[in-house]
Amino acid sequence: MKLESPMESSAAAEELMEMETKPLLTKVLSYPPAATASTSQRRRAKSSPATPPPSRQNSFSRDIGHAAKETYLVTSLSFTLLQYLGVGYRWITRLLALYWYAMLLMPGFLQVAYVYYFSSQVQRSIVYGDQPRNRLDLYLPKNTDGKKPVVVFVTGGAWIIGYKAWGSLLGLQLAERNIIVACIDYRNFPQGTISDMVEDASRGISYICNNIADYGGDPDRIYLMGQSAGAHISSCALLEQAIKESKKEEISWSVSQIKAYFGLSGGYNLFNLVDHFDSRGLYRSIFLSIMEGEESFHRFSPEVRVQEPGNKDAVSILPPITLFHGTADYSIPSDASKIFVDVLQRVGAQADLVLYDGKTHTDLFLQDPLRGGKDDLFDQLVTVIHADDKEALEQDAVAPPRRRLVPEILLKLAGNISPF
Repeated sequence: MKLESPMESSAAAEELMEMETKPLLTKVLSYPPAATASTSQRRRAKSSPATPPPSRQNSFSRDIGHAAKETYLVTSLSFTLLQYLGVGYRWITRLLALYWYAMLLMPGFLQVAYVYYFSSQVQRSIVYGDQPRNRLDLYLPKNTDGKKPVVVFVTGGAWIIGYKAWGSLLGLQLAERNIIVACIDYRNFPQGTISDMVEDASRGISYICNNIADYGGDPDRIYLMGQSAGAHISSCALLEQAIKESKKEEISWSVSQIKAYFGLSGGYNLFNLVDHFDSRGLYRSIFLSIMEGEESFHRFSPEVRVQEPGNKDAVSILPPITLFHGTADYSIPSDASKIFVDVLQRVGAQADLVLYDGKTHTDLFLQDPLRGGKDDLFDQLVTVIHADDKEALEQDAVAPPRRRLVPEILLKLAGNISPF
């Protein structure tokens, strides 16, 4: 599918938009290549050319152009989703519900969008690879003293409308606790299929592992996280890397560089999800196209692959894994996380499950963060990330509560009509 780019303020902006929207384009952009890593290698290779120190100054005209470009891209993704799901009664009602859901939460979205586009703490669209949409956003703390822990985040979006900006709320809030967040963009269907998405995620992780020190991050404190479809993609990338590493294959980043993995509201066994998604409107034919046919289910089902005797060495080097899920999640049932944790524990991996009673697919990722105040998921993430930093834990204990972004009545109404 070819999308026409909007008018930009400069030729450089046009070239960037063209790169993001033409799936067959293979133009190679100049970016710092990732250095080869071994299992014991935890820091950026000396031979990798240094990334220029990031500038935190963006011109107003460039920000306006960037906002227009990304608004166009998000609109295109929405029409792509509609094209593949059809315009039947079920999807018309769901799209209407989605529209009103977004309108009710708009007061919070607008506040987040303003900071995303105009804050000097957000470094947008850093190129990490040579494929379309190989870009990531960095959310940097105001405090620049010392090296910061890093969360590499892969957003969800049903493998069709995933986008790096979906992680902006999480990124901004974690940055307030002196944690750098890197939100990775990746090719979506039909621009790419699951193998492309996993490859993109792995490339983005590699870039962070090899270059985050240039942005003030600590390469020895990198955490990997994914939400919904992003949890599936990131878990596939992590396991695939562990398998390569266990077989002594050439790699550009090491599993040993990941201190922990967090999976939020994810699905990890495609065999168990295909019929569920079909009943929810992500029809079987589309799902099979995204996942490259049923013959690829095994390869892209981490729950299945970790049970293979030949992957025992790969399982042994996986980082600690924690899966979070709401018990009222109907988009991806919480059993998906329960079963995966049981399997991981049975094969010897370090894995934990955290269930949130009555929470839906979007409560944990959207409504609760927009509500502000105390948030169990956020507090648990920060506690794990700062576990070895006594000073950071002391600062967390006296940190002001997060600001409410949406009135409670709007959050409750949004929850009642949510199509997720």
